Amino acid sequence: MLSFELDLNCLAIYFIDVILPIPIQKTFTYSVTKEEADFLKTGMRVAVSFGKSKMYSALVLNIHQTAPTLYEAKEIHQILDESPIVTEKQLKHWQWISSYYMCSLGDVYRAAVPSAFLLESETIIYRNESFTDIDILTDEEYLIYEALQRQSQLTLHEIAEVLDRKKVLPIINRLIEKSVLYVKEEIYETYKPKLVKYVRLHKDYQSDESLQELLSKLSRAKKQRDVVLTFFQLKTEKKPIKAKTLSEKSGVSAQIIKALVDKEVFEFYHIQTDRVQFKGDENPLKNLNEYQVKALDEIEESFKEHDITLLHGVTSSGKTEVYTKFIKKVLETGQQVLFLLPEIALTTQIIKRLQNYFGNQISVFHSKYSVNERVEVWNNVLNNKVKAQIILGARSTIFLPFSNLGLIIVDEEHEVSYKQFEPSPRYNARDAAVVLGKLHKAKILLGSATPSIETKFNATQNKYGLVHLNRRHGNVQMPKIELIDIKQKRRKKEMVGHFSDRLIQLMNEVLEEKKQIILFQNRRGFSPIVECTTCGHSPQCPNCDVSLTYHKYNNQLKCHYCHYQRAMPNSCGACGNSTLDTKGFGTEQIELELKELFPNHNIGRMDSDTTKGKFGYQKIIESFESQEIDILVGTQMLSKGLDFNNVLLVGILSADTMLNYPDFRAHERAFQLMVQVSGRAGRSQKQGMVAIQTYNPYHQILQQVSTNSYGEMYAEQLQDRWQYHYPPYYRLIKITLKHRDYTKVNEGINWLARALQNVFFENVLGPTAPAVSRVRNQYIKNLMIKIPPKQSLAKTKEHLQKIKTTFEAVKEFRPIRFIVDIDAY
Repeated sequence: MLSFELDLNCLAIYFIDVILPIPIQKTFTYSVTKEEADFLKTGMRVAVSFGKSKMYSALVLNIHQTAPTLYEAKEIHQILDESPIVTEKQLKHWQWISSYYMCSLGDVYRAAVPSAFLLESETIIYRNESFTDIDILTDEEYLIYEALQRQSQLTLHEIAEVLDRKKVLPIINRLIEKSVLYVKEEIYETYKPKLVKYVRLHKDYQSDESLQELLSKLSRAKKQRDVVLTFFQLKTEKKPIKAKTLSEKSGVSAQIIKALVDKEVFEFYHIQTDRVQFKGDENPLKNLNEYQVKALDEIEESFKEHDITLLHGVTSSGKTEVYTKFIKKVLETGQQVLFLLPEIALTTQIIKRLQNYFGNQISVFHSKYSVNERVEVWNNVLNNKVKAQIILGARSTIFLPFSNLGLIIVDEEHEVSYKQFEPSPRYNARDAAVVLGKLHKAKILLGSATPSIETKFNATQNKYGLVHLNRRHGNVQMPKIELIDIKQKRRKKEMVGHFSDRLIQLMNEVLEEKKQIILFQNRRGFSPIVECTTCGHSPQCPNCDVSLTYHKYNNQLKCHYCHYQRAMPNSCGACGNSTLDTKGFGTEQIELELKELFPNHNIGRMDSDTTKGKFGYQKIIESFESQEIDILVGTQMLSKGLDFNNVLLVGILSADTMLNYPDFRAHERAFQLMVQVSGRAGRSQKQGMVAIQTYNPYHQILQQVSTNSYGEMYAEQLQDRWQYHYPPYYRLIKITLKHRDYTKVNEGINWLARALQNVFFENVLGPTAPAVSRVRNQYIKNLMIKIPPKQSLAKTKEHLQKIKTTFEAVKEFRPIRFIVDIDAY
């Protein structure tokens, strides 16, 4: 009887459900052996074939013995991990993101893990050794055959290079039919650990006698003898000796050290090391002032009742110092801290400050890091290493495999950069961090000088705790804000280019004091529009419904949506006249004007054109901090939490472009941006100055900015939101359709509007075309669903999913891209 049971157990078939990194809603089931099932755990990766021949690295979700009913389960190709790379809490978080933001688990998987983990197959082509009849081959086919005689295998990419053409599959298919070659799909790993080469003495030379013998043997080889003597000098430090250090200190080439290894005097060995390391001493934290101490105590009290607390502190009130006190307390309990920042530019300054206090306990994770660097941070967090106790980063950091999270800080929580708009998953990192905190039973601290209306509303409704910090650090006064009416200045001819006489006067006064200036213009390039003054024609992007922006430094017209670019023409493309002129202005034009106005001062520019590359932000920020730059002009990346002690004046060159934007959050965003930029002025001793140039100085938002009246702005916006049914009272779901055929999109959106209106009635807005209604040759149409306070969000999404499924079942609508964006603001 016992042997019969054992036999049955051996015959039992095991299955795994896996997540594939593709935008398909469901998981897929594959078969595994009993041994594989015993070894596998949730969160490990396996290589599986999907479709005809494509291979993917899939993530194991669960292991079971229930066979799929609709298809026969394929076997897995191989197991890729020794232990899980994704934790169960992470998977719960992913499932929440997938459910809440109506996207597939595959989308979340692809967005969450570094691309080195998403191993995909590459088609490898091999020559059939038995083929000899080369006369039947065409010229192109013979080129491939000849290349495979020199190399045992080729990839599709290499064949495309051999033939100097993109489409090579038809030729390969013909060669397969002629039995010239065969193909295989092979999984390839992209992460390579960084190995540093070290040198040690061979075991034969450990005694004093053998060393004396060695030195006398090398008496004629002077350079080799020098290397050995240098080795012993370095050995006194009792640290492993790098091959590179030995080469530099002894002044010899690497070949001479290699010769000593060949003679078995030295041995090479390798140590795996992280590509990014933060070194620093652990210094005592700064003492807090009485207002910071009071805020700290209030936050601690608030955390007894609420898991989430909002710290509403004015600019330069020392919020970061309050954060560091909390971080220290959490680290003392042995837990990890996640510090979210809206902009990569901010990490440079914050790292320096935290390094000063917490030494090498810091890891940083963001998109400017290479794939290999991100894998190393991932593994350090997964293994809860000392160097991954404080993790700083932009929005994608919420996907890291935390095992013991105690505190999440979301700095500048109001920032729109926390929202992912494209591609899917279209999540908000602030809201996802709140859910992550709840999963880990961690505390969440949201900080801002200008909180978003939704967060402030939650705090006033007692969903979140609320703590105020109303004094600037060192009791420095808030900056004095002056509104400059440029309509009047233009009429009186008191403008020099885009600068009013008053702004130039203030700049001269500040530069005489040897202080620095920040100028803000939220548009990059030289000019957004090039126009012919004869016929009015303006060069347009061929792929998008938008004018091309002129970039003077390389004399090019560029599209900021699809990155199309072309040389600046000498004459108008419509009428042929050489009467081209520019309209509007960007950071590049301001930089050139400043060089003419202030020829004896250094001008810097900080926008996405000048911060390309890994250390782009760092170089500019360090130059400005060391006062190598006197005037820094930049876009919104200057507004977020940067701390410069020597800045006395901030100039906003065109406030109206922020206010006149077709969006229900335009006024809130304009207020936040202007107050944040203003907050860069006068942060250390003297009261700063802010000059705002505008055509409408009596606009209510500008008046509120000038008096720093967040309360007034909040009350006014809240009233408007209630009246016009917008968040925080109503929820929003935005639906976007995209396709290359305008008629198709139009028919699709009209069908969808009728279907949605049958269910949601007057709460459907649209259909409308956005301001830029064609991007990358895809026409765009939008619909908006408003969800009233008492309507169930889950039920709404259920109805929407049914309508979406019906829409995608209609043959004519199937090619249309259907995008759902929850909380699309």
